[in-house]
Amino acid sequence: MNNQTLDKMRQMRLFGMHDAFKTSLENTLKEQMTQDQFIGHLVASEFDNRRNRAIERAVKAASFRYNASIEEIDYTFERGLDRNQVERLAALEFVAESKDLFITGPTGTGKSYLATALGNKACQDGYKVLYASTAKLMSQLKIAKVKGSVINDFKRIERMDLLILDDFGMQAFDSQARGILMDIIEDRHQKRSTIITSQVPVKGWYDVIGEKTVADAVLDRLVHHSLRVELFGESIRKRKTKNENMYR
Repeated sequence: MNNQTLDKMRQMRLFGMHDAFKTSLENTLKEQMTQDQFIGHLVASEFDNRRNRAIERAVKAASFRYNASIEEIDYTFERGLDRNQVERLAALEFVAESKDLFITGPTGTGKSYLATALGNKACQDGYKVLYASTAKLMSQLKIAKVKGSVINDFKRIERMDLLILDDFGMQAFDSQARGILMDIIEDRHQKRSTIITSQVPVKGWYDVIGEKTVADAVLDRLVHHSLRVELFGESIRKRKTKNENMYR
C-alpha cells in the first residue's frame, strides 16, 4: 500500500510530499509524530518543494549573467557601499512601491553584482525579474521590430516586477534605441521597478541618450521616483590582485 501511495503522489506531481513520505518509511519519524503532525510535515514538505522549484524557474527566467547573493556581498573594500543601505534595499520595499534604483560608479566596483543580488532576492520573494545588458536588449528589440514581434516583447517587459538594465550608457543611443527606451520607461513608470547600473553618473545620462526631448522625458519619469547607490574607487578585482601580490 505504501508503494501505491508513493506512486500516486508521483503521478500527481506531489514530489515534496513523495520524498518526505518515502524518507519517513526509511526511519522512525512517522512513529515520533501524531497523525496531525505527520500530515502537517507532508504538507510543509510539499509547500517547500514547490516554492523552491518556483524560485529556480524565476531565477532561470531572469537570465542573470552570474550568481550573486546579498549574503555574499563584500564590505571589506571602501567603495561607498553601506551595509545598512543594502539591507534596506534587500527588504525590496522599493519594488513594492514601484520605485527605481540607480547604481553608478567606475568599472569593477560591484554595480552589476549588487543589482543581480537584489534581483535574486526578488526572485526568492516571488517577484518576476528580468536582467538584461542594456545594449543587447536594445539590439534584440530592434530585431523584434523588424520581425513584427516587438509588441509581445514590450508586454513581457512591462509585466516584470523588476527590470534590471545593466551597463546603461556603454553605447550611445541612436534614434531607434531612444524610442525603444522611451517605450519601456513609459510602460513601467510608477507601475513597476527598474534597476539601472551605469559607469556614467546620472547627470551624464542626457548626453548618453542623445536627443534632449527624449532625454528630458525619460529622466523626468525616472529621477523623481528613484533611489541611488553611488560607488567609487578602484576596481575590486585590481585591489584583490594587489593585496595578493603584497603577501606573496
